[in-house]
Parts: sequence; C-alpha cells; structure tokens
Amino acid sequence: MKGNAKNMNSDIKYFLYARKSSESEDRQVQSIDDQISNLKKLADNNSLKITKVFKESKSAQKPDNRPIFKEMISKIENGEANGILCWQINRLSRNPIESAIIQWHLQQGKIKSIQTIERKYLPDDNALLYSVESGMANQFILDLQKNVKRGLRSKWEKGYPTQLAPIGYKNNKIKHIIIEDPKRFCLVRRIWDLMLSGKYRPSQVLKISNEDWGLRTRKGNKLSKNSIYSLLKNPIYKGIIIRNGIEYKCSFEPMVTEDEFETVQIILGVKEKPKNKKHNFAYTGFIQCGECGCLYTAEEKIKTAKRTGISRKYIYYHCTRKKKDYNCSQRKSVREDRLENQILKELEKYTILPEFRDWALDVLKDNHEREVEDRGRILESRQRAYKETLRQLDRLVDMHLKEQITEKEYEDKRRALSKDKENMSRKLGEVDTRVDDWVELIEKAFNFVTNVRTAFINGDIRIKKDILMALGKKVTILDGILDLQPHEWLIPIRDEYPKIEKEYLGLEPVKNLTYSGVSSLPEAISTKWLGRQDSNFK
Repeated sequence: MKGNAKNMNSDIKYFLYARKSSESEDRQVQSIDDQISNLKKLADNNSLKITKVFKESKSAQKPDNRPIFKEMISKIENGEANGILCWQINRLSRNPIESAIIQWHLQQGKIKSIQTIERKYLPDDNALLYSVESGMANQFILDLQKNVKRGLRSKWEKGYPTQLAPIGYKNNKIKHIIIEDPKRFCLVRRIWDLMLSGKYRPSQVLKISNEDWGLRTRKGNKLSKNSIYSLLKNPIYKGIIIRNGIEYKCSFEPMVTEDEFETVQIILGVKEKPKNKKHNFAYTGFIQCGECGCLYTAEEKIKTAKRTGISRKYIYYHCTRKKKDYNCSQRKSVREDRLENQILKELEKYTILPEFRDWALDVLKDNHEREVEDRGRILESRQRAYKETLRQLDRLVDMHLKEQITEKEYEDKRRALSKDKENMSRKLGEVDTRVDDWVELIEKAFNFVTNVRTAFINGDIRIKKDILMALGKKVTILDGILDLQPHEWLIPIRDEYPKIEKEYLGLEPVKNLTYSGVSSLPEAISTKWLGRQDSNFK
C-alpha cells in the first residue's frame, strides 16, 4: 500500500501556498515561515513533490484581493501543477467566490489533491465535506465582521472615537479614550480663532502655524495644505463622530462650538451662507452666549413711533440657541447702540494717557539696557560653574585611578558632581524667554491702548470688529451684559495702570519724573509681558 501511495503522489506536482494576513482573523495562525517549514517536513515524510512555494500576506476576506493566489490558480489552470499543499483549508480562501473556484477545479480534476497538515482532499471525496469546511471559514469572517462592527458601534455610542486622535488631542492608551494634547491643544484652537476672525485664508493660517508658532504633528512634521483643510472640516473638533451617516456625540470636551464650526464651513465654502443673511453686522461670528455657548446673531428691525410716525432702523443681537440638547433661557436681545456703549466702557479699562506712554517707554528702554548687561554676566557665571564641575569630575577620576579614595567615596562624589553638571548644562541650554525685541513689542501695545477708544468711536464696522477681537480672546453676553475675557498682554494694563495713573497725574513737573513709586509701573507691566508674543502685534 505504501508503494502505491508513493506512485500516486509522484504523479502530482504540488504548489506550496502559505498565507498569513495582518488582519484580525489571522492573529492565532502560525507565521508563514513556520507554515512552510512544517509543510516541507510533511512533504518529505509523504514523498510529495513541491515544484514552487507561494507566500502571501494578504487577507482572503474579499475575492480578487490576492495577486499571488491568483497567479497560483492561473498556473494550475495552465497545467504547471495539479496539487496544493497548505496549512489549513482556510489559508486558500475565506470568501465563497474563491472557495467555489478551488472546489470546481478539484471536482474537475485540475486539482488532484489538496493536502493540509490534518487531512487530504481528493476529487472523489464527497463534495459536501469540502463545502462545509470552506463554508465554516467563510462564516468565521462574517461573524468576525459582525462582532467588530458591534464593538465599534458600542464605542461610538459611548462617545469614544476609534481612529487616531486628530492634532490637538492624543490617545490615552490605557483608558482607550481621546484627551487634550497639552502641547498642541491651544495652538490648534488659535487656528480656529484666526479663521473665525474672517481676516485669514487657510493658506495664511497654515503659514502662521508652521513658521510663527512652530506647530508640528506628533511625528514632528509641519502641517500640509491638505491637513489644514482636513482639520477645519473635521467634525470631531465640535464633539461629533460621524460614522455610516450617523452622528455620535463625543465623550470629551469639544474644541469649538457647533456655531463656530458651521461658521468656518461657510468661510471655506463647504456650506452656503444662509439666504436671509443680507446684512454685514459688526459683532456676529465671535460673541458667544454666556449660558449655552452658542454664537450671537443679529437682525435688523424697523420701528415706527406712534406719535410722530417716524420710522427708524435698529439692529438687535441675540443668542442663536442652536444647541438641540440644551434649552437656553437667554431670550433677551441687545440693541447694537447699547452694546457699543458697553464695549466703550470695556475700552476705558485698557486705555492709557499718551504722555504716560512716552515716559513709560523711556524707562523701559533704560531697564532693557541694564537687563542685557545682567544677562551677559549671568551667562558668564554659568559657563564658569560648568567648567569647574568638569574639572572636579576629571580630578575625581584621577583620584579613583590612583586609589586615593574608596569605591564608595568615588561613587557618591561622582553622582553628586554628575547631577551638578546636568543642572549647569540644562541652564546653559535654556532659551531665555525674554526676547531682544520685547521693547518694540510693548511699544506697539502701548500705542494700541493709547488710541484704541478713539479708533473704535471713529471706525467703520470692520475696524470695530477687529478692535473687539484684539481685546478679547473670549467675548460673551449673559442677561444682556457684555463680558470680555482679555488677552494676557492686556491684563497688566487693566490691573496695574489705574492706581499708577492716579499717582502719575499728581506729580509735578510731569516732564522730569523720578518718583520711585511711579517708576515701578513699567517694570510691573513689562515683566508680565516678557516672553508673550501675541499674534495681534506680529
């Protein structure tokens, strides 16, 4: 019988086919090299003739997805081989179309034998046996796909995105959630702010973020033109995941509101402007509701006096109340002229006297010259300390080699000196946050706050909007009252200037000020500005 088996096997030329996909269905399958090694041993033990080895790392879930498999079948059809050697039958196919091709060639005798580690399939075998086993492989894929989809849908319903976190966020690998990226979140939010201002195109925002801010992806790459558009169109920034046409609310805090996101889509041309928006209102697009966070909108109304019959136009601002899951109570409208009165009161908090500006800048320039000298001395001192630490380390090594100190003494002193060396090296490498042109920066700021109130009163719609946006990084209205959260560079003016102005006005003569109490103002203000480079003054 063994001789007959050998004669039968000698008539069959086998193709060895080994496959392992990177997809989830093949995680437990042996590696391709292990499959080949074991199948060659099987061939030696059973006198099987292998004419060629085919290796493939593609999934068999879908038909016509494996070029190597297709090549092997073509060679079998051309008569170059009439047998297949594989680890298991599911290595050949996991879809009904390619399973049927294999089964048809087996029944027609094109394939005389399919040999696996466990058994052999022959043309005379019951066709049902092969159909059942290949059907099990196909059903495994169907069940796997259902389970994967069910798991993904469960995560989406809980508000957990399943993709790689977009720039500004990062993946928490332990909890499998998305969290804010402390290094990039604020910078990406500023990208949205620039777009919402209406003054920048995406290409300009891209240049500012790459060159001025030094924003980089987690892999250290600059943003590309495609990535800036993808960022600005990605609904995940407004806290929404869209999968298969269904919206899921994210579990994390969104970077922008829904109104802000929709406004940017209109700016990008993704959505058309509402047809009923005929007016260009000064304060729409950035003022938010203090309760629900939706943007404020405006509308024009005509009112006619009953006594005189004279009609006048008024502009009213009110919350859009677009949040579907929140019943905002803000129903009160604010008339534009009354809103501007509130803005003027805010501007008074950030306005300084022209003569104080000139005097303060003189003091700041003197302080800057002294500071440059001080920084030079500090740098020289640090360099000397670093060189001395290196000298002590060298001397310690010599003492250790000459056995003048014990091993423990050497290790203790070496550890202490190495720590000193590391600290000194870090201090030498630190970039001083005080930039050399900070005086020029503050001069621009002082010029702005000196003239801002007059510029607002005399400015057109665009200037008024620009001024309000330059003042506040967040502007809200609650119960008809305006609230402005100022940019950081304005806070010292608001907090420090009023009390100093009072002292300043009480001094005589004002041209030769040497009063020590007042001279502290420029330092008090400037120290809070050093290292801050706001985009409004670039």
